[in-house]
Amino acid sequence: MTKTRVLSIALCLACAAGAASAADVKSVLLSSFTPKGQATLDRLDQDATQKACSTGAPLSGEAAAKIIADNTATIRYPADGQYLGDWKNGDKIAQTGTGLQSSDDPAKPSGGNCYACHQLAEAEIAYGTIGPSLKQYGKLRGNSESMLKYTWAKIYNAQAFMPCSTMPRFGHKNILTEQQIRDVMALLFDPASPVNQ
Repeated sequence: MTKTRVLSIALCLACAAGAASAADVKSVLLSSFTPKGQATLDRLDQDATQKACSTGAPLSGEAAAKIIADNTATIRYPADGQYLGDWKNGDKIAQTGTGLQSSDDPAKPSGGNCYACHQLAEAEIAYGTIGPSLKQYGKLRGNSESMLKYTWAKIYNAQAFMPCSTMPRFGHKNILTEQQIRDVMALLFDPASPVNQ
């Protein structure tokens, strides 16, 4: 049995028994991980949202409202008001699952890995179903300023809309650049994009 598997079982048993505090869990994690490349130990440091969502306990209405407010405050819209980039680049970003791993080149941009959770286009045969289908996203919703702002904000920080969402906070956590978010937005809204066929 691997060291990781043994640690996972020990943590699960300790948590189930109520014996492990957050400090105990973090101590075990710190002792079992080693930094490699860009995957450093600071990844184990949780912000307030991650801490609130990691307990496994249901959120109170007050806690959910705080997560929404805190994360809404992080959203940065494009200063020039331009929400859409190049859908072809957006498609590459959506279909790329690399970035931020220890083996990835930190000089290369991260991918969005969108297909892992969403269907993007009718022609796709392999896609995840954790998130809703995005097929015909712009065609069905239009491209009003309010829809563009909503979609930008959802990509930038999904926790502003749904506390403890499993969607990455792409902008807030600097996973995607502003230009990459523009390109993904174009993938979702451009009539020529495969998403809207």
